[in-house]
Amino acid sequence: MAHGRSSEHTRFLEPEHEARLLDIAVFGVRQAAAVQALPCVDPSREPPALRRPGATFVTLRRAGRLRGCIGTLEATRPLIEDVAYNAFAAARHDPRFPPLTTNEIAGLELSIAALGQQEPLAPTSRTALLETLRAGVDGLVVRSGLRRATFLPAVWEQLPEPGDFVDALWEKAGLPSATWPDDLRLSRYRVHTLSLHIADPGPQ
Repeated sequence: MAHGRSSEHTRFLEPEHEARLLDIAVFGVRQAAAVQALPCVDPSREPPALRRPGATFVTLRRAGRLRGCIGTLEATRPLIEDVAYNAFAAARHDPRFPPLTTNEIAGLELSIAALGQQEPLAPTSRTALLETLRAGVDGLVVRSGLRRATFLPAVWEQLPEPGDFVDALWEKAGLPSATWPDDLRLSRYRVHTLSLHIADPGPQ
């Protein structure tokens, strides 16, 4: 396993804590592929920085192509536990893909996006929203009724134009293009991203 660099806007973890989160994420992926059992994590044995509530997304890619992504928008459990669960779920329960197999682990690209606090936005139109967004920086959450969707800041790499970014998020949420529902709620957030390549398949 080769640890990659962290991408940061606001750093809140020490390097040893980052390494621990990446190790736990890899463990979760291996558990999903090999034994299909949730990894057992005891937050009480971890340092305080990893015990605090955290919301994360874990993304898996092979050869640059998405292979799974599962995450949490609200911080309801310890950070290290959230990473373990989302890594397992990204490998096994993303409905867009079949469960990951052990043969796919070597060469897998894994990233953890730890979400910062959500900042409510109150634009009154699509145009105002486009002017507010910080391309390449902001993650965006849209809520309307029972519909909810988010794009991580990494999505700006595929959709660098704010209009395209917003339109695709509306589509993901199941909202008609260019509509502005009366109950629309928006919030943005920044992320601290950790990444690595898994170089070996692990224990067989």
